[in-house]
Parts: sequence; C-alpha cells; structure tokens
Amino acid sequence: MSDKHVTIYAASWCPFCQRLIKGLDRTQTPYELIDVDNDPNAKEASEWVMSVNDGNRIVPTVRYSDGTTMTNPPASAVRAKLAELEA
Repeated sequence: MSDKHVTIYAASWCPFCQRLIKGLDRTQTPYELIDVDNDPNAKEASEWVMSVNDGNRIVPTVRYSDGTTMTNPPASAVRAKLAELEA
C-alpha cells in the first residue's frame, strides 16, 4: 500500500469499479488503484480480496490505511472514511 489512505482493488471489466472510480475522480479524491487482473502482483491482490470477502473475489474492494475494508462502497462512503482518516 502506498502513502495514500485509500487503496482500491478493482478490475477493468467491472461496472461497479468504474462507477466508484468515476465518482472519486469527479471530486479529485486521492487513491491508489490495483487491478486484480493486470497488476504485476495481481495474484497476491486477488488472494487478498478473497481473504476479506469470505473467499469471494469481489471488486471493488477498498482498503484503508487503518486496516479496515469496504466491499463495493459508494464514492460518498469512501470520501467520508478518507475525511475521518485525515482528521
């Protein structure tokens, strides 16, 4: 994970991922993006996603710098959590 507070595990084919990313980009919300299919560490990323989703490979899965996660959150929830982390 980078120095950003938000890491999004996503896939290019996922409409829910695209919606979340578009919503965050619209408000210039910072995040790190990891593509679970095409990242150099895609296998590890995919395994991590499954580890926090009861064995299911559900994207988008968001990891925060405090170690908490959200699965398929709306952009507003990500912005709210980011504000909490930056406070």
